[in-house]
Amino acid sequence: MDLELKGKKALVTGGTRGVGRGVVLALARAGVDVVTCYRTESEQVASLEQALKETGGDHHVVRADVADPGQIPGLLRTAGERYGHLDIVVNNAGAISHIPYGELPLEEWQRILATNVTGAHLVVQHALPLLRAGSSVISIGSKAVEAGIPLRAHYTASKAAIAGLSRSLAREFGGRGIRFNVLALGVIETENFHALPEAQRDLMTERYSAKTALGRLGLPEEVAGAVLWLASDLSRYVTGSTVSVDGGIN
Repeated sequence: MDLELKGKKALVTGGTRGVGRGVVLALARAGVDVVTCYRTESEQVASLEQALKETGGDHHVVRADVADPGQIPGLLRTAGERYGHLDIVVNNAGAISHIPYGELPLEEWQRILATNVTGAHLVVQHALPLLRAGSSVISIGSKAVEAGIPLRAHYTASKAAIAGLSRSLAREFGGRGIRFNVLALGVIETENFHALPEAQRDLMTERYSAKTALGRLGLPEEVAGAVLWLASDLSRYVTGSTVSVDGGIN
């Protein structure tokens, strides 16, 4: 199916690994020109650049840490200079850690919120001059907001904040024809998941697969499919929503 995305312009934060990488490549293959960013140099940066080169299109992989407020204006300036406007913004960059709440240092609370909430807020705020009627802003959330996860209170709080931010922005900018939605993810098989010790990985696969209606974990390209839908006119009457991409997890 042609989603009529060819020629559209997108910014995806944290796009060199995991879910973000799947989203970047799916958008590029659909004909979207993509700017994405990364925090540190790695093999994934070079391999994504090569994959985008082979895909074709006007793509740019730039270094920018969205946890650092000082680096966000330059990221959006790059997108503006390259494209002049943005049709799609995907707030994907995120941080997570697992710490008992009673032992959670203030610095770690602030680190998680700086990346997951403040970073997304500043990306959207600086993107506003580039957005226009029909633009779609998609933020990557988590089913943890509904379920609650021990040792992740700070992460869960940050993802709940993203859902509230998106709903409020949907109301504020709906008159301009700009849509804001959240994808609430279940457990997705990414590089970090596969880097776990085999025993732990097998245990998590068995445990979380059993909680889903589909009996398996998700893949980055399946998240990307939901992004493509929210980026397209097929979802033009969808805004302020949280869409679950979780395999029917309970």
